[in-house]
Amino acid sequence: MRQPRALPLAFGLPLCAGLMVALAACLPLKDAVSAPSGADDYADFCAVCHGVSGKGDGAVAADMGLKPTDLTMLAAQNGGTFPKARVMSKIWGYTKTPPSANMPAFAALLEGDMVLVDTGDGIATPTPLRLAQLGDYVEALGVKARK
Repeated sequence: MRQPRALPLAFGLPLCAGLMVALAACLPLKDAVSAPSGADDYADFCAVCHGVSGKGDGAVAADMGLKPTDLTMLAAQNGGTFPKARVMSKIWGYTKTPPSANMPAFAALLEGDMVLVDTGDGIATPTPLRLAQLGDYVEALGVKARK
């Protein structure tokens, strides 16, 4: 039985490098500027009313007719489980209406990459990345408050 011959090093290295370049060309290109994090979007859209810690004590909270929701209590008010689907649906709903005196325009959160998110029902649903990240960040505010 004849043994297969190894490729000469001078031939194998360029071949491997060429294959790597070809595979890299198949990957989607990312923008030079990455998407903001959940913390960034929270700071931009939410903190002025809900406060840095999410307790509803932001800089303009006292001037509002209705006190902003204490986001750190959402899980406690939902039997100990963070209501991720309800939170993201609430934000998503605000993206479809004009900004009000109480809520900012969230439309930018729906732009860009999509990710699969399971909100607790066992179904991975395509969701805008920034919306998913903001939901995760709001959930983390409640975890931090309980520690």
